[in-house]
Order: sequence, then C-alpha cells, then structure tokens
Amino acid sequence: MSQGKIEQKKYVYGVYSHETNFLDAIKSVQADGLTVDDAYSPFPVHGIDDLLGIKETSLHKAGFTLGFTGLVTAFSVMTYVNTMGYPTVFGGKPFFSLPAFIPVMFETTVLMAAVGMFFVYIKRNELFPGKIPMIIDERTTDDKFALAFGIDGKSDSEISVIKSSLQKSGAEEVNIKSFE
Repeated sequence: MSQGKIEQKKYVYGVYSHETNFLDAIKSVQADGLTVDDAYSPFPVHGIDDLLGIKETSLHKAGFTLGFTGLVTAFSVMTYVNTMGYPTVFGGKPFFSLPAFIPVMFETTVLMAAVGMFFVYIKRNELFPGKIPMIIDERTTDDKFALAFGIDGKSDSEISVIKSSLQKSGAEEVNIKSFE
C-alpha cells in the first residue's frame, strides 16, 4: 500500500455506499488474492488499518521531538538571560528561579509542537499551496467509499479479474480513472 501517495497513473476502482459493505468488500477482494492499492472514505473507518495492513505512523515521535525542542529552547534561553546575559534582581528572587520559568516553558513547548506539526503534516501529506489533489472519485469526499487498484503495466486479463472481483464484492459501480 502506498500510504496515501498515488504512485501510478491508471486505476480501476469500485464504489460502495456503506461502511460495512466497504469493509466486507476489502475482505472479499483480499480473499480473491488481490492487494488493495488504496482505499478512500469520507470519514475514518474503524478497523480498516488492520485489514489493509497499514502500520501506525511515527508522527507522534515528531510531535514529542518538536515539543521537547521547545521546552529545552525556552529553558536554555531563560537560564542564559537571567543568570549570565542580563542578571537582574526582581523582588529579591534568585537569578535562577525555576518556578517562574514553568509557564513560559509550557507555552513554548505547545507552540513549537503545534507549529512544527503543522509543517510536518503539510510535508507528509503533500498539501503544498498550488498542488492539485488526485481524487479518485469526487463522491468519496461526501458519502461514498472506494477501493482502488493500480493497473499500470497490467494485462487485460488481470484488469478483468480485478473488475470481476470488485463486482463480486458488491461494488455499486466499477470505473477506470487515469491521472495525467
């Protein structure tokens, strides 16, 4: 599975109208020995990751790393400024006052994690400004589900096997789409 990136130019896809039919179709198609290249749904479907063999992402590691970077940056800057760069006595408090640093460190952690994850998400999902998304069927953004199979370099007999498997699995319609 391509993990959300369309790698081929020509696809056969089947359209389904209900979540349970969609999940049953994935099982049926896999029982026929076919590998689903991509699955489209208008909302997250519970259990689809296990059926398609999709591994958990490591985006949480990026979020932790970015947040920790914000925490260390805030702590380092405040420590340097308050102890070496510009030591000033504020109401008799010591130069290094960790309790006073905690709110700023928390906010910097959240800020760095949020802004950093925004850019990681944009990069990972290729949602750059001006990029035209490749949508297999417009209805999958509204109320339909679709299973897609890349057919670049496949023979007519292999394509007909895919089509018959999709029809057997209960697809309302089976179509071919090419991306330029």
